[in-house]
Amino acid sequence: MNSVRYQARECKNQKKIENFLRTSRVGHLGLSDGKHPYVVPLNFVWLHDKIYFHGAEGGRRNQIMKDNAKVCFTVCAEYGTITDPVPAKTDTAYMSVMLFGEAEPVIDLGEATSMLQEMMDKYVPGYYSRPLSKQHVDKYRSAVYGSAVQVYCIKPHQLTAKESPFEDGKIFKPNLV
Repeated sequence: MNSVRYQARECKNQKKIENFLRTSRVGHLGLSDGKHPYVVPLNFVWLHDKIYFHGAEGGRRNQIMKDNAKVCFTVCAEYGTITDPVPAKTDTAYMSVMLFGEAEPVIDLGEATSMLQEMMDKYVPGYYSRPLSKQHVDKYRSAVYGSAVQVYCIKPHQLTAKESPFEDGKIFKPNLV
């Protein structure tokens, strides 16, 4: 695997990377069916050094992962445009994490239920008065597709992070020119 080319932008602060992955809301799952790339934006949780996500059984994403479990998962945030008196030094403030690994279905009902509860706690904290039950996860069928929910996990073989931090007062604000 390749390392970060622009070494000055590489982020090695594990706490910062962990916090970024725990709090970011959308990641992009990159897949390949051998002929074409396929990238899907999705909700996820980062827990125990793994990415977890879910979706209905079946469909193109799940078929590709069944045939080729090698994936790339990317999370990024853009914080604004960094201004500088020298036009060539105008830049973007951002943080991004890329990880490579294999997507595996979570078979254990307890682990799947726990991960779906983590997702609910992340995306709708405090909304439900009771925790998710194993029975609900086991019996749930999508009203749209009629299929069961499937949880997947990616344990990264490689993880890289890059950032371009910004200084207060250097982010471009259109109406303040």
